[in-house]
Amino acid sequence: MNEEIGRRLREAAEAHQPDRERILARVHRGVAGTAVRPRPGIARSWPKVVLAGSAAAGVLAVAGFAVAGSGQTTPARPDGDTTLSVPATTAAPSASPSPTGPASPPAQGQPNRTTTGRPSPSTPPPATPAVPAGARVTDGPLSGQGAVDPHSTVFWSQSKLTVDAGRPLTAFVVEVRVAQTGGVQSTGQWQTAPADDFTVTAQESDGAVVFRWVLKPGRTVPAAQQIFAVQYNHAAGPRDAGLDTYRVEATAPDGSHTIRGTYR
Repeated sequence: MNEEIGRRLREAAEAHQPDRERILARVHRGVAGTAVRPRPGIARSWPKVVLAGSAAAGVLAVAGFAVAGSGQTTPARPDGDTTLSVPATTAAPSASPSPTGPASPPAQGQPNRTTTGRPSPSTPPPATPAVPAGARVTDGPLSGQGAVDPHSTVFWSQSKLTVDAGRPLTAFVVEVRVAQTGGVQSTGQWQTAPADDFTVTAQESDGAVVFRWVLKPGRTVPAAQQIFAVQYNHAAGPRDAGLDTYRVEATAPDGSHTIRGTYR
């Protein structure tokens, strides 16, 4: 059935001889009839507009079919100045192109560069205030304070170191350095702890007379106050003990501790 209809349509198209002038005249009339003629105060209704547009489209369709059915026959150009102007199809406006100009520079600084604040000049840390002469020094359970015995004379002096142990000490070393200010010679030393618990020495070294107490292995210094005193001769007259120093190293249950100080 479909093939028969197609065959008949092709035969009819081949036999048809279109009248080009009549077709063009009908097209012009149809196009002219679709123009919207505004009337004052009255808007044209939508149904009429739609019908007019449909009529024009139908006329154009018939004309196109007739021209296509003429096969390869090229109709002669009509006489006269009448021409058919078919407006070219206008493509839909594309999206607005992005501006191609140079990008605006950043508001501040320079592009692709990280700005950082200028480092301030390095300031040396404040110096640790010196411990006053004869002040008590503490490290954990260990503390000590040195002083020159007020009973010293113009020829002889005694310097005492008081050590407080808050816990038993399993290792213990005391060192007292008496600066060689002239005529300094050792005359002895003593301590409140048992003498047999320590190895004691006194000798000159690096411009000072050095007294040392070293706790013997297996001995313990109890948690108590201990005094270690050194005695020495010196040149006649008052003696400045500002250069005399002491150091105590001890081991307690919580670890090692060290204190250093001076005499007054």
